[in-house]
Amino acid sequence: MPSITDLNPIWHPSPNFGERRGGLKPSMVVIHYTAMDSAQDALKRLCDPQHEVSAHFLIGSDGKLWRMVREKDRAWHAGAGEWHGQSDINSRSIGIELDNRGDHPFAEPQMMVLERLLTALLHRWKIPPNGVIGHSDMAPGRKLDPGSRFDWQRLEHQGLAKPRGKGQPPQIAEMQEFISSARAAGFTANVDDEKLLNTVRLRYRPWARGPLTPDDFTPLIEKTGSS
Repeated sequence: MPSITDLNPIWHPSPNFGERRGGLKPSMVVIHYTAMDSAQDALKRLCDPQHEVSAHFLIGSDGKLWRMVREKDRAWHAGAGEWHGQSDINSRSIGIELDNRGDHPFAEPQMMVLERLLTALLHRWKIPPNGVIGHSDMAPGRKLDPGSRFDWQRLEHQGLAKPRGKGQPPQIAEMQEFISSARAAGFTANVDDEKLLNTVRLRYRPWARGPLTPDDFTPLIEKTGSS
């Protein structure tokens, strides 16, 4: 099992952190993009006390890895939001920033380091694959990262994110049924129907547009029965 020290992270401490509240330990990982022009620009902001934001790790497009906040501490990366009915995501999570503006693919060296880092974190903290989420998943409408160019299926195939469902969708797409399915999958933040639909699509079907369709249900529904 790989360890984080094997990745030779560069220690670049940020002052923007605190104690995890209520004795909480990491039970999820939140993936972000920096939306900045370079990793150095992002590193400077994440370590600037005036901006009051941080993350535990930053991965450059070339695969360089920085550690800014100790895993036992509460980094300020997630903000307001909810996942599976749980709030204060900062106290429950480890934040990983990826050097990417959000408008281009994620570099191969970066994705390889992310995979190794996730493998180590999930093992160390006993985090299940369904605990690996995007910033947009827990903050629908407020955040878009890691965005439509992020390859979630790549992580899913390696057991580093919850596999999307392959269940049988309903013949008629009803919004109330979609809301129930989305909430059961973890999307419990209180947002309007349009934002919820856009958020689920951003994670599973970023190419989709227009009104709700039966296909929007499929990744949310577990396959049942024998084939």
